[in-house]
Parts: sequence; C-alpha cells; structure tokens
Amino acid sequence: MSGTFDRKAALRAYKERKPRPGICGVRHLGTGRVWADSSPDLDTAKNGLWLRLEQGRHLDRALQEAWNQSGESAFEYVILEVLEEELSPVFLRDALKAMKAKWTALLAAGS
Repeated sequence: MSGTFDRKAALRAYKERKPRPGICGVRHLGTGRVWADSSPDLDTAKNGLWLRLEQGRHLDRALQEAWNQSGESAFEYVILEVLEEELSPVFLRDALKAMKAKWTALLAAGS
C-alpha cells in the first residue's frame, strides 16, 4: 500500500471546512422538472435528500411519487444558488426560506 489514511486528519479537515448554504434541487432527467429545497450545507444535502426519498419519507408527495415511479437513476442533484454572505443562524434560516420561496415560484412559472 502506497500510504496510510489519516482518519484524524480527514475528520479535522471536515470539521474545519466552511459549509455552503443555499438552494438545491432534485431534477427529473426525463421531464426536466425540478423540485427546490434549501440547505445550510449544500455539500451534504444530497445524502439527506436521497435517504428520505429511498425510505419514502420525503415531505413533497409529488417528488416522492415521481421517485417511486422512476427510481433513483432518473434524478440528479443540482445546486441552484449559493448564499455567499455569512449570516447568523437565525438570519440564515430566514434567508434560506425566502430563497426557497423565490425558486419554487420561478420553477413553477417555468413549468
């Protein structure tokens, strides 16, 4: 083996990274429809989304139904907008809520 994996260093690097908050989406590759969601950490959001969908627990019934009918391979995770400014957790929650509402309206208008 050419090297050893330093678990402690990897964990430290993960904890030190700055999360990227913003708006992500789940796109159906066949129809192009996109369902918007917000996340305080876009780099880890896909895992949570996919897990809820695989377990049949996603709150958006239309998305869950499309997932159940088409399967995971028919979808992709997309980042729609990254919030660049640093905000306190209270302001971040409100900003993400407003951004999600904007993206939901934009995507609905485009349908």
